[in-house]
Amino acid sequence: MRNRLISLALVGGLVLGPGSVLWAGQAGPETYVYPWLARYDQAQALDLRIPAPEGFERIDLPGGSFGAWLRHLPLKPGAPDVLLYDGRKKANQSAQQAVVDLDVGGLDLQQCADAVIRLRAEYLFSREDLAGIHFKFTSGDEARYLRWREGGRPRVRNNVVIWSNSGAPDRSYQGFRKYLETVFRYAGSSSLSRELVAVDDVKAMRVGDIFIKGGFPGHAVVVVDMARSRTTGRTLFLIAQSYMPAQDIHILKNPTDARLSPWYDLDFGPVLTTPEWVFSKNDLKRFRGE
Repeated sequence: MRNRLISLALVGGLVLGPGSVLWAGQAGPETYVYPWLARYDQAQALDLRIPAPEGFERIDLPGGSFGAWLRHLPLKPGAPDVLLYDGRKKANQSAQQAVVDLDVGGLDLQQCADAVIRLRAEYLFSREDLAGIHFKFTSGDEARYLRWREGGRPRVRNNVVIWSNSGAPDRSYQGFRKYLETVFRYAGSSSLSRELVAVDDVKAMRVGDIFIKGGFPGHAVVVVDMARSRTTGRTLFLIAQSYMPAQDIHILKNPTDARLSPWYDLDFGPVLTTPEWVFSKNDLKRFRGE
C-alpha cells in the first residue's frame, strides 16, 4: 500500500477513501505527507523558509524518518500572529519566528505536550504505521489508536480507565482526530515525559528529540531541524512549541542570541533558555525506536 501512496503523491493528492484526500510534498526521492492540509505548498516548507546560517549545512537525515518529516513541515506564509484555539491572538507575539500550518482545533486541548503528540501521531498516520500510534494517559493506561479505530472507547471515573467497544468503528482521518482529542484530554507533559527515553548526552541530539519537563504545569518543545558547520563541526538546532492556552505550533526565536536566531547552538551550556521556558540539558528525551 505504501508504494502505491508514494506513486500517487508524485502527482498530487493521495486518495485514501471517499472524500478523503491527503496532500504531499516531495523532497528528493522521498514524499512527505501532511494529512491535515488542503494542499501542500513546497515553497512554504520549513527547510526552504528558514535557511541554515552562512557556513552551515543541514545534517543528513534518513529518508522517511520523523526528523525528515519535521524538516519539511509546512509553514504559514509571511509572519502571521500566533492564534489561540478560539481565534484570539496570543498575548505574547514576540516568541515566534514562523507559524506551522497546522490547525489547533476548537478546544483548549492541543497545548505543549499535546502538540508534540499531535506531530508524532500525524507522522505515523502519514506513514500508515497505525500500530505505532499509542500514548499513555496520566493514569498510565495506554490509548492505542487501532483499538479506537475499531470502536474501543475509554471511560474515566475516579482516575480509573475502562475501555469498552461502545463506539462505531471509524477509520477516517476525522476519527483519528477524535482519538487525538481524547489523548489530549487525559495525557500531558507528565505522562509523555514518563514514556519517552532519556538522551544521556545532549550532544547526541537528533531531529525529533524533545526537551520536556513533566509537571503540572510542565512544558515541552520539539527539535525540528539541525545544521552543522562545514569547517568547525559546530551544531545548531531549531525548536518548535505550542503553549497554554492551546495555540498554533510555532518555530521559536532564540532569545539569548539575536544574530543566530532562530537557530540555537547545541553547546548552550547547562540550561536551554527559550522565550517562555528554561530547560536543563538533562531534559532531552526521544520517542522509543527513534
